[in-house]
Amino acid sequence: MTLPPESAAWLQAISGASAIEEAEHVQTLWSGYGQILRVKLKQPTWPDSEPSTSTSLATRVIVKQISPPSSTEQGGAHPRGWNTSQSHRRKLRSYEVESAFYAHHAIHCDAFCRVAKCLAQAELPSGQIIVLEDLDQAGYPIRHRSLNAAGVNQGLRWLAHFHARFLHPQDQAAQWNDLWPIGTYWHLATRPDEFETMPEGALKQAATAIDACLNECQFQTLVHGDAKVANLCFAARHHQPPAMVDFQYVGRGCGMKDVAYFLSSCVSESDCERNESRYLATYFESLRDAMLTHGTEPIEFAAVENSWRKLYPIAWADFVRFLEGWCPGHAKLTGYSQRMTNLALEHVGGEHTPSPND
Repeated sequence: MTLPPESAAWLQAISGASAIEEAEHVQTLWSGYGQILRVKLKQPTWPDSEPSTSTSLATRVIVKQISPPSSTEQGGAHPRGWNTSQSHRRKLRSYEVESAFYAHHAIHCDAFCRVAKCLAQAELPSGQIIVLEDLDQAGYPIRHRSLNAAGVNQGLRWLAHFHARFLHPQDQAAQWNDLWPIGTYWHLATRPDEFETMPEGALKQAATAIDACLNECQFQTLVHGDAKVANLCFAARHHQPPAMVDFQYVGRGCGMKDVAYFLSSCVSESDCERNESRYLATYFESLRDAMLTHGTEPIEFAAVENSWRKLYPIAWADFVRFLEGWCPGHAKLTGYSQRMTNLALEHVGGEHTPSPND
């Protein structure tokens, strides 16, 4: 795959490069909604970029080219068959959200919750295009499929610092209206099809109550929304904090949603069982330090920890609810995730509440 001619011409013009020397295909976007390329530029100058983002080192950039399938294709070749008009609209919105995050909010992230610098973005006839700094070239070339304890701790610290940067009381939401009103790709309001296919039982009956516990908790932040190990880029320098990519589902929420989902992506069931308390301690210690660093007064750390710790099993149950409808038998539906779900059901009482379609 290569850049469409108009995208290549725009990139060369916006970067001031004398030529595009090569374009390497990195991956196809989920369900065939475009592609990610690593592009090598010859002598770029980035004449119109902000000083904080343009850099003489940006001779290699990551180009995210969003070219959705036509509406007649109903959302592309989804690997699990969820090719619906609703999923199509959700994906289109997700790229609008990612664009808004890089344009207006990524500037608040620092070295402890590193994200790629956005060098340029545009809407072209061939689709939306986002040009990002190549994190490999910036010193974050390492990817993992699973993590040891040190790697898990690094990911949890990234989340803690990210959450501290955007922490706010529940009633202060207007400044993030361009992002998802509820972060994560699995939250209940956007998954009625998967909810309908869930097996009947206590979790389905309690789904709305579980969703409300998370959405109405006293303290909110921006959650990454897809904080899995595959989206972490680790630094070549061993003790340097990692970077995170893929902000399509960033929005308001309880930080525990990111924590539970991250742990589900990178550690085994037995590891979760053995080290749950240690991992949560790492997260909350890092959150406390980050709140002190970023000056989140008048929010008190103890109040946030007290609120969010209780919601850790709730966050697990919320994700389990999605998996039971989306992919019954998924590898993440473990004994540990069931234990968390049982704790959540005890918390909400397990009473029947209206479904999203009632």
